[in-house]
Amino acid sequence: MSRPAAPRPLSALLRAVLRQTRGATAIEYGLIVALIALSAVGGMAAIGQPVTGLFGSINSYLTNVR
Repeated sequence: MSRPAAPRPLSALLRAVLRQTRGATAIEYGLIVALIALSAVGGMAAIGQPVTGLFGSINSYLTNVR
């Protein structure tokens, strides 16, 4: 049977945590996704009103043509 690992000193644990980069990469990807989502929502909000107006104009034109 193997023995349980001895507890590491706090300084060694902190050094090990600071050396890891996998968590940083995940955070970077999360920030990129959030930025893309924010840009998409902003873009949709910016063009939403003109598109609504365009469809309203088309609707009124088609109603008058009948």
